Amino acid sequence: QVHLVESGGGQVQPGGSLRLSCVVHRQAVVYYGIAWFRQAPGKEREGISCISDDRRRYADSVKGRFTISRDTAKNAVILQMNDLKPEDTGVYFCAADVQISNWCSGDVWYEDNRYWGPGTQVTVSS
Repeated sequence: QVHLVESGGGQVQPGGSLRLSCVVHRQAVVYYGIAWFRQAPGKEREGISCISDDRRRYADSVKGRFTISRDTAKNAVILQMNDLKPEDTGVYFCAADVQISNWCSGDVWYEDNRYWGPGTQVTVSS
């Protein structure tokens, strides 16, 4: 059974950086499109970045600060987060589905993805 595991979360001060990893187990990472979502306290989950083939997309709220990439040696997708802000606080989830390739270059974020990780907490606070 394919499963995903996120890591790299933690607590940082505003302006700091974190590097999240989403490791894909039991399938090659390039087989799926991968998307990152986050859920802030008291808010709905939102899509923030996705990668599929050579396509990448970012939500406006993170554009220019976050970078998504693949690390095929680790079978993982990386989310490099720079210049973090308090509003970036939340639980970050990665999702995998072949269907992500259909919407990653669009302007909608779909949550009915086949595989989800358990999430990793990111807290940005001084």
